[in-house]
Amino acid sequence: MPPFLYPILPNMKKSFILLTLAFALLSCTGEQKSTTMSPIDNIMTRVSVRQFTGEAITDAQIDTLLRAAFAAPSAIDRRPWAFVVIKDQALLDQIGEAMPNSRCQNSPAIAIVPCGDLTKAIEGRELFWVNDVSAATQNILLAAHAMNLGAVWTGVHPDMTRVAQLQSILDLPEHLIPLCVIPIGHPAETPAVKNKYDESCIIRK
Repeated sequence: MPPFLYPILPNMKKSFILLTLAFALLSCTGEQKSTTMSPIDNIMTRVSVRQFTGEAITDAQIDTLLRAAFAAPSAIDRRPWAFVVIKDQALLDQIGEAMPNSRCQNSPAIAIVPCGDLTKAIEGRELFWVNDVSAATQNILLAAHAMNLGAVWTGVHPDMTRVAQLQSILDLPEHLIPLCVIPIGHPAETPAVKNKYDESCIIRK
């Protein structure tokens, strides 16, 4: 404790001051105990959340979700995707009314619609975009879980009726094909984690 601070803190004990400074230093150096789960635990404990509290999420959280999506692998690194971020409540309600399976009527903070961009698809292998956008979708789900948010993958493609509905509601050009709708928000339910491991589905050579 620098001596020049003593006159302005006459009623504080030196030990308390030193303890406070030590805690501040620990905080600044980032050495506080982390509560972040491991990547494997994050994968194993992710669940589909379909009911939300309506509480807002931050722009920083949305940015993290999108950055996770963009970090996904894609065939020959074409990244044939686009992501529609929906925060407007009226639009969420409209999607929920037209497509009840989307869960957008269940008070999510936002929804993200991952789309395939056919202008970036591989010629002759256009449907590879489905694999690429699916990988990005899973990254969004895992990132949401890591931030203690809830989310669920609700299918659109290849149901072309749903594809056309969503393209119309979102005023999307024909070359953007919605793969799914992901409502995201603070969970209003706590679904049980499922052990889905099934040895009978494994072929060992």
